[in-house]
Amino acid sequence: MALSIGVDVGGTKIAAGVVDDEGKVMARLQKDSPANNRDAIMTTIIDCVNELRAQVEGVATVGVGAAGFVSSDRNTMVSGTNLDWTGVKIGDVVSAGTGLPVVVENDANAAGWAEARFGVGAGRSNVLVVTLGTGVGGAVIIDGRLVRGAAGFAAEIGHITIVPGGRPCGCGLRGCLERYGSGTALGMNGYELARFRPDYAARIIELSGGQVRDISGKAVTMAAREGDAAALECYEQLGDALGQGLADLSAVLDPEVVVLTGGMTEAGAILLEPVTKAFSTYLTARSRRPEIPVLISSSGQDAGLIGAADLARA
Repeated sequence: MALSIGVDVGGTKIAAGVVDDEGKVMARLQKDSPANNRDAIMTTIIDCVNELRAQVEGVATVGVGAAGFVSSDRNTMVSGTNLDWTGVKIGDVVSAGTGLPVVVENDANAAGWAEARFGVGAGRSNVLVVTLGTGVGGAVIIDGRLVRGAAGFAAEIGHITIVPGGRPCGCGLRGCLERYGSGTALGMNGYELARFRPDYAARIIELSGGQVRDISGKAVTMAAREGDAAALECYEQLGDALGQGLADLSAVLDPEVVVLTGGMTEAGAILLEPVTKAFSTYLTARSRRPEIPVLISSSGQDAGLIGAADLARA
């Protein structure tokens, strides 16, 4: 049994675990993430690996899931997000501190790989995984292989343009899928609706402390779970954007399944129903191709570390 340690590095926490070749986590730990100190980040990763090695024998490799653009050689953080480590040769540093071979993957790629290998995508060779949270990310698996691209920057799903000249995005462009299909976008939908139709959006405003400016995706979701018509309209709007984006991607990639993961999927059918409806509407040749199911992830919070660990073996 080949054991590998996966490390999922986020802006607030660093989670790590020993993972076997069937995706089972045999031991795990979590530490606070020193997000604004690159040396402390690296030290914490190394400490996590060495502590786990002391608990479990037979670890052969380490995989680090990192937010940002990772070089194609799976070593360097070309451009980091939320963490101060742009330019850091993460693989080399962690390897020097642990004595083990280390590979670095984009965190969304790592989580997506876990879902494709061990989650609802298991048994399929062509999987599109879309991560829905504050932003939109994902992973693309074609013929059983993770698509990284020439520079290692592939599968930036959130930055395909679906509304030319639309909402400004943090990437510098306008109209990105992320600005219409994320948790942040859901809050924006509620905010825009409340500004112009405050009576209709009264419950969303109430759940936001009575302040339109404080409307968030969380408040919209709470109202939607109560059956509030305005909140459900916000989800319909978001679902239409996501469905369009997924259909465009599927026209190019022809996946066997689309898997939705991330915090937004906790909304369940409130999210899934408008997304699948729009996906079916926008998908080209939908009556002539095999069905492409849209499913919600089953891998949970450990997906990032499980995927990073498994990719380190590849």
